Amino acid sequence: MAKQVALYVLLVSVAIAGITTAPPLTIVILVFFGFKIYELVYFRSAKFIAIKNRISAHIQDCNDLNDHIEELKSTHIGADMTRRGHSDYHDNSKWNFKRSGFKKITNAPNVYNCSRSVCDGSRRDPMKYVCKYFGFSADEPTLSKFENMLNNFTAVEDGKNSLTSEKNEILASISDDVPFLIKKFSKKLLAKKLGFKDVDLSDTYYPSFKFQYVSAGGNASTENTIVMDIPNLNAMVNYLNDRIKWKKSVAGQRALMTSALRKHILERDNYTCRQCGISTYAEPHLLLEVDHIIPVSKGGMTTEDNLQTLCWRCNRTKGAKLNV
Repeated sequence: MAKQVALYVLLVSVAIAGITTAPPLTIVILVFFGFKIYELVYFRSAKFIAIKNRISAHIQDCNDLNDHIEELKSTHIGADMTRRGHSDYHDNSKWNFKRSGFKKITNAPNVYNCSRSVCDGSRRDPMKYVCKYFGFSADEPTLSKFENMLNNFTAVEDGKNSLTSEKNEILASISDDVPFLIKKFSKKLLAKKLGFKDVDLSDTYYPSFKFQYVSAGGNASTENTIVMDIPNLNAMVNYLNDRIKWKKSVAGQRALMTSALRKHILERDNYTCRQCGISTYAEPHLLLEVDHIIPVSKGGMTTEDNLQTLCWRCNRTKGAKLNV
């Protein structure tokens, strides 16, 4: 393989040397295609295939974690405001062309078209207005749904960090075996050819609730968007808990699945999976999750004695069994 690469590099060098008077663009094109040939030869070489086979199990583990993270992102709760129906509104006034605000009116899921006072109020007291205008009742089922979302989305954020670190560690382990030019100019292609799935590190999976005001004349508008990220999910869990009329027995037993409780459970279990025994001490980039021993769907409560630390592999396996 090395001889083939050297031959291609030599041919390109000779070609460039032979056209020193050619336009710079021609030289750039030759270099580009020469490098593409170099890439093609390398990624088909026995040496690269040997590297790929050597780390295939680690790459598959990364891809499984990636799939697990994407599954956790699918946790959603929200009110579809488009279910209120729709209409076909026209303003035939000759001044219609000046009413730019009307272009901002949207009839989309999780958008509430409201008065200016409501829009301003949602800025001052976001959780109260989300519950009031998007139909979330202050009851235990709603609280459980938001707690589940908070727990899953926190695992997603931890998982993205774990996945990035694990992927970088795998790539670092083969760094000495990969040609410099490939590492320097073909980093993404290298990861793809090795078999890594694309990793989505964005936070677009967070649901959002928008309050939107447009004046009657269409010349003024304001909007306020509440994104249900980790801090706002914690705020919502606490808001709902403060307003639920708990029975004394339940209020005394139940804990809130907040970020603080998750951290406490992980520390209590010494960052060790209660099922398989693996820990972050043995696997530094391990994603650990907090799990209900008896699922909420089967009557389990959010109490410390019903919570356990599981690694993402064991938690995923448990979830698959429950869904059978």
